[in-house]
Amino acid sequence: MLPLHGITVVSLEQAVAAPFATRQLADLGARVIKVERPGAGDFARDYDRSVNGEASYFVWLNRGKESIELDLKAPEDRAVLDAMLDEADVLLQNLIPGAVARLGLDAETLRSRRPELIHCSISGYGSSGPYRSKKAYDLLVQCEAGIVSATGSPDEPAKVGISIADIATGMYAYTGVLTALYERTRTGLGSTIEVAMLDALGEWMMQPAYYSVYGGRPTQRTGARHSSIAPYGPYRTGDGSAVFLGVQNDREWALVCREVLGRPDLVDDPRFAHNTERVENNDQITPLIEAAWSGRTADEAVEKLDDVGIACARLRTPAEFFEHPQLQARDRWRNVDTAGGPIQALLPPVTVAGREPAMGPVPALGADNAALRAEFAPKPS
Repeated sequence: MLPLHGITVVSLEQAVAAPFATRQLADLGARVIKVERPGAGDFARDYDRSVNGEASYFVWLNRGKESIELDLKAPEDRAVLDAMLDEADVLLQNLIPGAVARLGLDAETLRSRRPELIHCSISGYGSSGPYRSKKAYDLLVQCEAGIVSATGSPDEPAKVGISIADIATGMYAYTGVLTALYERTRTGLGSTIEVAMLDALGEWMMQPAYYSVYGGRPTQRTGARHSSIAPYGPYRTGDGSAVFLGVQNDREWALVCREVLGRPDLVDDPRFAHNTERVENNDQITPLIEAAWSGRTADEAVEKLDDVGIACARLRTPAEFFEHPQLQARDRWRNVDTAGGPIQALLPPVTVAGREPAMGPVPALGADNAALRAEFAPKPS
C-alpha cells in the first residue's frame, strides 16, 4: 500500500504548477480527480503533439489521474463537483485570480462546511497586494523574480530553459499539502494553503539577491559559468568539446593546480588564493585550464578529474539525458500508458525501499466522465 492510499484530491488545475503538485500526490497513491473544461480540457493538452500525438507537458504532468469534464456554472455539473468535495481530503486549484471566490469554492466557504478539508490555492503573486489580480506565466514570473536578469550572457539576459517558476511552485504546494495531511492526523483539522509563484521562485533566488544587495555588487550574467564561484563552468578540450568542472574550496583548487594544470606554483598565487580572488580573476583561470587540456579529449579530461576527485560533467542534450547510462544502470525508467500509446517515464526522485510508485496512465480528456458521474451522482434529498 502506498503512503497516500485512501486520500482523495480534487484538482481544478491547468498548465504546469498545480498539475506538477498533484502528480506527485498521485505517484504516492492518492486518488487525483482532475476537473477539466468540457470539450477543451486543460490547455496544456494543446501545447504540442510531440509524444505519440499528445503534448509533452501534459504527459509529464498528468499520469495517474482521473479526468472528468465539468461545467462549473451548470447546476447539474456543479452538483457532481460538490459531491466530490464532500468526500475529498484536498482541493487544489490554480484558476485565474478571483475565480474560486466567484464560484463559491474559496477556502472560507468550503472549510466552513468541512473544517477537515485541506484547501490549497496557487497564484502568481498572492491573494493581496497590488499584483493580486495580475495574470502570471512562468517566463513573466522569472522576470519579476530577477532570474532573467541573472541568467544568460554578459550581453543578453535569458530565461531558464525549463518552467522553473511553475516547478518551484508545484513543489511547495506538494510539500504544503503533505504537511497539512500530517498535521490533520493530530488535530483533525485541515488547512488553508496559499503558494504564490513569485514567493516560490523568490526563495530560489535569495543567494544572488543576498550577494548583490549585501555585497554591493550588481548582478553579473556569466553564461554557463557560476557568477560567484570559480573555477566553475565549461572549459574547452583538445577535441573541441567542453567539460564542466566545479571547484568548491581552496583544497580542491590546490588539487587542480597540482594534478590538472601541472602548476603547483599557482596554489599560493595571490590572484587565486581564495574563491573571492578566483572569481575576480576568472578570466585568467580559463586559459590556464584550456591550455592544460589542449592535448586531451573530453573523455580523457573527465577521467583525469574523476581520478583526482574534482567534480565534473559532460554537456548533454535533453535527448542524450534520456539515454543516460546512470539512469539505465539504476533501472530508473518505467512504461506509462497514454492515449497515443506507451511512453517511458522517469521514476520520481524519492526512492522508498520496497515500494513502487503508482505511475498510472495519462488520462484522455473526460476518460472517467461516466464512472465519476455515476459515483458522485447527487443523492435524492
